[in-house]
Amino acid sequence: MAEALALIDYGAGNLHSVESALRAAGAERVTVTADPELVRGAQRVVLPGVGSFKACMEGLSAIDGLIEALEERVLRQGVPFLGVCVGMQLLATRGREHGVTDGLGWIAGEVVPIERTDPAIKVPHMGWNDVIPTPHHDGASLIEAGEAYFLHSYHFAAANGRDIAAMTDHGGGLVAAVARDNLVGVQFHPEKSQAYGLALLARFLEWKP
Repeated sequence: MAEALALIDYGAGNLHSVESALRAAGAERVTVTADPELVRGAQRVVLPGVGSFKACMEGLSAIDGLIEALEERVLRQGVPFLGVCVGMQLLATRGREHGVTDGLGWIAGEVVPIERTDPAIKVPHMGWNDVIPTPHHDGASLIEAGEAYFLHSYHFAAANGRDIAAMTDHGGGLVAAVARDNLVGVQFHPEKSQAYGLALLARFLEWKP
């Protein structure tokens, strides 16, 4: 039987595009859900996110029992987890967009504004850019070198370099992916990254951390 994948619907993701990309990458059972019980039965979990850190975290927190179900299934039971864009940022300790908002705290760090160090550098960081895996990271087999589509004004400043799986360059280094154990998060949009993004999703569907 095909594995059940839970694509979390908390009112803050481009769900149709992400679902279509997952199916194109080979997922057979994608359930778009906010039901904690379905999350508890999922073999893989994907958390998308579009918008501000504050709004996304508030949306996730507003669904009774959902964060608890995610913590049980992902943190304690260890099913593979993928966070996309703001879904990746929510893994952080806190975000500093529209005030200070606590995140899930699964990977230590803060989500902070991209600093405009060069007048030629545009914020938001929008468009295609290189994804450069960090050679020290044992999860880098999931994140391969290539070009992906980014759209963000805030970035994940990871507290521990060992949690950084890939970097990109936009007027300086920005974290493109974080990973630890069964967790992986990508700042870019796999569903908008054409062949590169579909290949990443296909690897995630086979990933056995």
